[in-house]
Amino acid sequence: MAHWVLVNLDAYFRRIDYRGDTQPTLATLHALSAAHTIAIPFENLDVLCGTGVDLAPDAVFGKLVDARRGGYCFEHNTLFLRVLEALGFTVAPLSARVRLGRAREYTPARTHVFLRVELDGESWLADVGVGGLSLTCALRLDATGEQATPHEPRRIVREDGRLYHQARYTDEWFDVCEFTLEEMPPIDREVGNWYTSAHPGSHFRSRLTVARGLPDGGRVAILNRDLTVRRRGVVAETRTFATRAELLDALAEYFGLHFPAGTDFPCPALDWPGA
Repeated sequence: MAHWVLVNLDAYFRRIDYRGDTQPTLATLHALSAAHTIAIPFENLDVLCGTGVDLAPDAVFGKLVDARRGGYCFEHNTLFLRVLEALGFTVAPLSARVRLGRAREYTPARTHVFLRVELDGESWLADVGVGGLSLTCALRLDATGEQATPHEPRRIVREDGRLYHQARYTDEWFDVCEFTLEEMPPIDREVGNWYTSAHPGSHFRSRLTVARGLPDGGRVAILNRDLTVRRRGVVAETRTFATRAELLDALAEYFGLHFPAGTDFPCPALDWPGA
């Protein structure tokens, strides 16, 4: 049975507030990438709460769309893959290693998935699930120079048989992820998802992270107790939460994530004063 039979596109479009064209074109791919990244937050709250991450198609759709929650790469790009397939795009999931904040000498686990989309003889990189740097448009995979996006400039760099997706901010280029164009079949995604959500060494087990794009080209993110709001062309503003209640208020205000008063996210990095 084709994947698209299981996708309620109308519900997805309502979730991301999308009213544009749905033909499988580059313009549609760009527009959906932006709308998805702005509307659905990247977050690891279920990992911290110990409820696990279910990659079954209905579970992903139920969480990110019906329950209006967020998720991490395996959830975001699983949903986006199925939506693009339903619209008639030719798309495949590829594996990658996330390199944000990591030196080239260090080899991170291959626990990231993004999408390759084929359009009119060209390959495009789509990734709505790479945290605070999730793409708001697709990137041309065979291009070598800087590529503009509604947010940060990006580029694809080829070195020693590997490709690096890079972003430029604070006037420097930073690695986002490393890949080889190897596809990531469902079993590899399940294994990567298990490691990311359950292995004691996964950084998603030790810190709280939430992020989404802003329509003005900025970003908003929470890392543990710190909220950072970055507007295009404006110095980022950061404030630190003093209480769990302030964190819950910010999750609701900036990300549409609503939790009952007193909800706790067990995390070594959340060192609350007086706790």
